[in-house]
Amino acid sequence: MRQLITRYAGCALALGLAGCAAGPDFHRPEAPKARIEAPSLPDGDTQKIVAAMDIPGQWWTLFHCAPLDALIADALRRNADAQAAHAALQAAWENVYAQRGAYFPQANAGYNPTRQDIARDLASPAQSGASLYSLTTAQVSVSYAPDLWGGTRRQVESLVATAHAQRFQLEATYLTLTSNLVNAAITEASLRAQIDATREIVEAQSTILATLQRQQALGDVSEAAVAAQQAALEQSRAGQPPLEKQLAQQRDLLAALSGRMPNEQIDAQFTLDSLQLPAELPLSLPAQLVEQRPDVRAAEEQLHAASAAIGVAAAARLPNVQINASFGRAAGKAGALFDAGSGFWNLGAGITQPLFDGGTLKHKQRAAEAGYRQAAAEYRGTVLAALQNVADVLHAVEADARALQAAQHAERAAARSLDIARKQLALGDLSESALLNAQLAWQQARIALVQAQAGRYADTVALFQAAGGGWWHRDDTVEAVGAR
Repeated sequence: MRQLITRYAGCALALGLAGCAAGPDFHRPEAPKARIEAPSLPDGDTQKIVAAMDIPGQWWTLFHCAPLDALIADALRRNADAQAAHAALQAAWENVYAQRGAYFPQANAGYNPTRQDIARDLASPAQSGASLYSLTTAQVSVSYAPDLWGGTRRQVESLVATAHAQRFQLEATYLTLTSNLVNAAITEASLRAQIDATREIVEAQSTILATLQRQQALGDVSEAAVAAQQAALEQSRAGQPPLEKQLAQQRDLLAALSGRMPNEQIDAQFTLDSLQLPAELPLSLPAQLVEQRPDVRAAEEQLHAASAAIGVAAAARLPNVQINASFGRAAGKAGALFDAGSGFWNLGAGITQPLFDGGTLKHKQRAAEAGYRQAAAEYRGTVLAALQNVADVLHAVEADARALQAAQHAERAAARSLDIARKQLALGDLSESALLNAQLAWQQARIALVQAQAGRYADTVALFQAAGGGWWHRDDTVEAVGAR
């Protein structure tokens, strides 16, 4: 009998696996045919655009900053968002494995000892005829629903697509985390440079003030000129505390991104001199972007899941076959379970076809179809946003290069003008107001140069992020559980 049940279940399993799958088969959307123009960088010897550049998995190493590399490696292990994304990915794959169990028969074993008392007006089912008796039952039951219309397969397909989407969300989390860390390091370096520039300006203005005070004592300079220089000095000093506040907050941000409390020290400190501008910048074609961008790949997998959901809803409207079998033994005493004549078995099958449900299944299928159209529109929107993002960053990189060149020229010119003004003031050939103007121009030029340098670094980071960050070359986020 057990062999008969096994054969019956095996035939049903083969029938279910050989059935067709309801709903549409998923086909990947075509890559966009748009073009992205490479910008013209005025300092091509410093940075150049490389078409179809293959981005390394650890793209941040192109800045050649060992403390930054170490901080990011530590943050990838400790960051809470990264850990949560890993757990979400594992949960998604476990849901896939759980759903795959529906491919196979479900078997359950039961053991049920009971003590029963039958009413006097009823006949006793016991062989002895006693109204009070014990009954011990042990049985194995098997049930199987052949996947005739592929509803289970579509459900698994949807869950697999969801797991892949979660994988790309994990990659997006990693890319966002690493980009934020590099940007935080750049901002810290910029703030330190601005603080250093402000200190130099304060020292220079203090020297000029001392000179004017000596000249005032000799009667060569008016009190108003000394007061104006004093005001300029205090104004420069007032700009330092806000920069120091921002630097302290930036250190707190680095601690949080690396999974630390604000009071935990980070040994790494960043200056613009410790960072090297990458010599090559990637220019990806639209067809590459849809493969490289984690957000686009996640949207594609969500579209795939929505497509499979249509098949699940369509299969639910078709006839369902259920096969059931059980084998067991029953006896008045547990010790007699394996005596002759105590065995029983049953084998049956049923088919169910929904006839009337008030339109529930029909509208569920329509909802799944609408969900697919929604996912398709969201995918197109994600692709357009990705292309816009890359184009915007390329424009920013080009503008940054020109702005940095202008800032360098302006700073050199302002420094030279201030040096000449100091010499002329010492010789009495220049007024104090002209010197103050030269000081102000140099101060503004120094700060603008630092900000222009930081802006170019930041937009370089943005371009690597917009191009996908090279996750396809990294194996530290591959979902090993997905290979089961």
